[in-house]
Amino acid sequence: MKIDHSLPLEYSTDQNKLNILGFWIFLGAEIMLFATLFATYFTLVDRTGNGPSGAEIFEITPVLIETLVLLTSSFMIGLGIHAMRIGKKNAMITFFAITLVLGLVFLGVEIYEFTHYVHIGAGLQTSAFTAILLTTLGTHGAHVTLGLFWGLFIILQVKKRGLTPETANKSFIFSLYWHFLDVVWIFIFSFIYLKGMM
Repeated sequence: MKIDHSLPLEYSTDQNKLNILGFWIFLGAEIMLFATLFATYFTLVDRTGNGPSGAEIFEITPVLIETLVLLTSSFMIGLGIHAMRIGKKNAMITFFAITLVLGLVFLGVEIYEFTHYVHIGAGLQTSAFTAILLTTLGTHGAHVTLGLFWGLFIILQVKKRGLTPETANKSFIFSLYWHFLDVVWIFIFSFIYLKGMM
């Protein structure tokens, strides 16, 4: 395996470059998935039937907590990638661990939110609006859950093998995934919650 030392570790081999390109293509498919969910949401947002509307069920506090926590986690993983690039393995692991803890906090608030919605009668079968709302939020939450396990395996690999072209590549690809989830959440925050509260 030929390593190009003039490039960041995650790009230092031809295989690594291909892995990153392949992951960008995968993210394109993920964009289509969430675009479909958003298009369906915008189509069904006013189909509340006898159920509540967004303005009746959305609460600003949990949504602001989720947003702040996820934005902070994205900043932390950026610091983790910076630490990786300058060869600070322990700092990188620490920043990745903080990212995952913040991801857990986000999920905890989202689970609270879901149980609150169901408790007040806004379940999957209440209306077309609540069905697509919970499906969209749940899909994002499932991606965050997958990210928590993935990030944990990355941390364990870096601890065991150190910073190699392979572990750096995996870590960088994971950071792209995490930033993507953050961008999706910004759309959810802006076009589902804020618009729905108006």
